[in-house]
Amino acid sequence: MPLNIPILLTWLRVALIPLVVGVFYLPPTWLSPFDQGVASTVVFIVAAVTDWFDGFLARRWNQTSAFGAFLDPVADKLMVAGALLVLVQLDRVNALVAFVIIGREIAISALREWMAQIGASKSVAVSSLGKIKTTAQMMAIPMLLFYGPLFGLFDTAYWGQWFLLLATILTVWSMFYYLKLAWPLIKEYSGKLP
Repeated sequence: MPLNIPILLTWLRVALIPLVVGVFYLPPTWLSPFDQGVASTVVFIVAAVTDWFDGFLARRWNQTSAFGAFLDPVADKLMVAGALLVLVQLDRVNALVAFVIIGREIAISALREWMAQIGASKSVAVSSLGKIKTTAQMMAIPMLLFYGPLFGLFDTAYWGQWFLLLATILTVWSMFYYLKLAWPLIKEYSGKLP
């Protein structure tokens, strides 16, 4: 396993995931509900920034690797899933919405793995639609973790719900987009099953 700054940043993101969730389980005497929201939001934003930064550095310094390409999306999916689960428990996100988003991530990850095994991974490479979906998620989740007025002007609970609705629609849309791309190979290989 190569060890460089981009991979260390990805590992940092993995390490930050329990903190996003864990602050909500601290004793009430340690942090108020408002402070819990602020702390988890800050940690989530730091983790999201490392997501952009590690990819940028890996490309700029020519330090891309197969392990980094594997670990980066795993860290992203763990970060989103962990945050969504705590938001469901806090009753800020509907469980069905969380299931759709997490279920899509699992399904598309499995599809990409299968496509890589048959040598067709370029058929389901990340699209701009997937990047827009991720951006909507990365905007919605910190707002819902904060869940209150920001500077007395911006209602993060309200806007977080709208961004999450957009992310959910894009999640379903992108899932069907990737399945449509893979469908000819799925049909071809399903006929070869015993």
